[in-house]
Amino acid sequence: MAKQANLYAFPTTDALAPALRAYVIACQDAGIQRHGVFKVAVSGGSLPKTLAQALLPAPTSDADTVKWGQWEIFFADERAVPLDDADSNYALLKSELLDKLDQSSPQPTVHPIDTTVLSDVQELADRYEQALVRSFASRDSVKLPIFDLLLLGCGPDGHTCSLFPGHELLRETSAWVAPIEDSPKPPPRRVTLTLPVVTHAVRIAFVATGGGKKGIMKEIFEEGKGLPCALVNEHTGERCSWFVDNDAVEGRIDHVAEGLGDDGVKLGEVEC
Repeated sequence: MAKQANLYAFPTTDALAPALRAYVIACQDAGIQRHGVFKVAVSGGSLPKTLAQALLPAPTSDADTVKWGQWEIFFADERAVPLDDADSNYALLKSELLDKLDQSSPQPTVHPIDTTVLSDVQELADRYEQALVRSFASRDSVKLPIFDLLLLGCGPDGHTCSLFPGHELLRETSAWVAPIEDSPKPPPRRVTLTLPVVTHAVRIAFVATGGGKKGIMKEIFEEGKGLPCALVNEHTGERCSWFVDNDAVEGRIDHVAEGLGDDGVKLGEVEC
């Protein structure tokens, strides 16, 4: 039987944040050891705020250090809007996290979309895929990019990135980045990493908090129903970890690994 995704529950987001930090740093250090850089893709929603809570505090030791200068940040999905637009995932990450980094220290390399082609989402997707190709090597030699970590959210309908339930994009097998012009959630025009790219990552971490996630979390973990988040779980197994608060799962899912210790599950020894 295939191993299931890891599901870690914490009393509050405050308790979740240190465990998420430990997990991200473990993946960071493994990526840097592999190829001298940490390649990560992030989504929007409430995730950037939680990431800031987890990653901005000062390190407590050398092993607890976020090495921002060796991060290469991509976006798991992005809206076809200017970078300063309220709907932009880049703008959200910038305001919640990037602008709060110590500007006197080395900064991460960030890859936003090319806003000169916002009117053509296919071209927007093609250019973002080209940015991936430049980072991950020639498309001819790499079938799929391998991110060290994907940091994702979960929508109340079970969508992740801009991959929505029942949408034809879930059947995409060759593109790395795909356009979407009919997103059921506004704004409708977006680009997104495709499901094969998501499931090819070394590690995937979902962050889901709040009582509004209870119903869909049960569907994802116990029923599946072809939901995008469930498909990620099914394709990646134990390479996928969920960080949730009790409100998101309380009394609704049978196999929850409770946090261990005062600060939640101990993830400092995780292998990435």
